[in-house]
Amino acid sequence: MIAKVLKQVLLAGIGALAASGAIAQGKDSVVICQTLEPPILDPSGGAAAAIREVTYGNIFEGLVALDRNSKIIPALAESWETSADGMKYIFRLRKNAKFHDGTPMTSADVKFSFDRAVAPDSKNAQKWIFQPISEIATPAPDVVEITLKQFASDFLYGLAWGDAVIFSEKSVTKAATDPVGTGPFRFKSWNRGDRLTLERFDGWWGAKPALGNATFRFIADPQAQVAALLAGDCDAHTNIGAQEAVPQLKADPKLTVTVGRTEGETIVAMNNAKAPLNDVRVRRALAMAVDRKLVNEGAVSGFGTPIGSHFSPNHPDYVDLTGETPFDPKKAKALLAEAGFPNGLSLTLRLPPPAYARRGGEVVAAMLAEIGVKTSIEPLEWPQWLERVFRNKDFDLTIVSHVEPMDLNIYTRDNYYFGYKSEALNAAFQKIKSARSDAERKAAFEAAQRQIVQDQVNIFLFMLPKVTVAKKGLSGLWEHAPLPATPLAELRWQ
Repeated sequence: MIAKVLKQVLLAGIGALAASGAIAQGKDSVVICQTLEPPILDPSGGAAAAIREVTYGNIFEGLVALDRNSKIIPALAESWETSADGMKYIFRLRKNAKFHDGTPMTSADVKFSFDRAVAPDSKNAQKWIFQPISEIATPAPDVVEITLKQFASDFLYGLAWGDAVIFSEKSVTKAATDPVGTGPFRFKSWNRGDRLTLERFDGWWGAKPALGNATFRFIADPQAQVAALLAGDCDAHTNIGAQEAVPQLKADPKLTVTVGRTEGETIVAMNNAKAPLNDVRVRRALAMAVDRKLVNEGAVSGFGTPIGSHFSPNHPDYVDLTGETPFDPKKAKALLAEAGFPNGLSLTLRLPPPAYARRGGEVVAAMLAEIGVKTSIEPLEWPQWLERVFRNKDFDLTIVSHVEPMDLNIYTRDNYYFGYKSEALNAAFQKIKSARSDAERKAAFEAAQRQIVQDQVNIFLFMLPKVTVAKKGLSGLWEHAPLPATPLAELRWQ
C-alpha cells in the first residue's frame, strides 16, 4: 500500500508541461514567484514565513542583518560595541537612514519598535529576542544603548531576525497592508491572491539597487509554478514545490537551477496536550511507523536532508539523532498495544498548502495505516492553518516546516501549539543562553536536542531543500536560506 501511495504522489507531480515563448523582461525589473502569499506585511505581527520572504531586507530593516552566509552584518546600525560582561550594547545608527515617507530614522524609532514588540498586545512571534532587555536609552538621535537584565548569548543574533525590524510610530498602524520601512524598496501595490509590487527607494542609505521594480507573484500549485517558469512568466522561483521537475527544468537552456539548503525542519507535529497523543508511547509508536526516507522521496523527491531532532545539520552543534527512532512497524504496533490501543486508533492530519506537506501527508497516512492508525486528512488554506492549528491547537497531527533559524527554543514556549512542557528542556535552554564558552553551549544544545527526542515531541523528517530556478542572466539570488528572505538589492541582470 505504501509503495502504491508513493508512486501515486510522485506521478501526480509529473505533468506534461509545454514551454511557450519567454516574455522579454525589462532589465530594470524582475518577477519573483513564490509559493505562499503573506497574510499581512508586518513582520512583527505574524508567524508566517512568507511575510519575511517579501519584506526582510527589502521593505524593512533591523539594526543588524544576516547575509547569505549566516554572518551578522551592519544594517541600520553601522557599528556597535559590547561591554566586557556582555550586558550592555551600544549601537551607532546611520545618520542618513530614513523611512520611505522621508522621516529620518532615529534612536527613538528603535526604542519604540522594541517596546512595542514586548507590549501586552504584541503579536510578535519571537518575543524571546527582546525579553532579556532591561533598559533602552537614547542619548542621541544616532545612538541606542541597550542594557540587559540577564546575559543572552544569542541577543545580537536575534536582532538580525525579521521580527526585530524598525518601525516609525507615525506609520506603524498601517504596516499590515501599507508598510513604511527604511529598506531599499518601498511598497507600491498589492493585488491579493495574485501579486505584490515594490519599487526602488532612491532615498535608501545603501548603494543604489540595480532594479527599479520587483513583483512577487504567488503561485501555490507546484505544476503551475513549473509551467510559469517554462513559459517565461517568472524570472525566478525561490523554492519550487515540484522538485520532481528538476531534471526537466535543468534541461531548459533558458534556465538555471540550484539546490540549496534552508533552515526548515520539516516535522509531523503532534498535539502533545491532547489524548491519546499525551502518551509518549503513542507518539513514539507513530514515529517508528514512519519511514523518513520514503517520506523524503514522496514529499521533496529525496532532496531533503534527514534529521532526527529539531536542529539543523548546518549548525556546528548538531547531533545526528536519526538513529534514535528507527523505522520499526512491528515495535510500533507493540507500543500502541501497550498504551491501550491494540486495535489501533483514529487521528486527524490537518495539512497546510505547501506541496511537501500535502504530498508528505499522503505518504505518512499510508504508513500509519500499516500499524492500524486511521488518519483522516484535511487540507487547509494557510490562514485556516494558522487559525485552527497554530493558534487554536485544533489538530492531532500536521506537517509543516519551521523555517526560522535556530528555532529549537519553540519547545520551551508556554502555550505553543505542540502542547509540550519540559523542565529539563527549559533548564538546558537556560544553560544555552548563559553559556560563556563554545564548549558550554555545545553541551547544552546537545542536551536540548536529546531531550525532545527522548520525549518524542514530534516526528522529525528532513530539512526542507531550497530549489531555486531562474532565467539565465539574473544574478544575486541566495542559493541557501539562512532565514526566510528574498533580498532584492543584490539582484541584477547580466
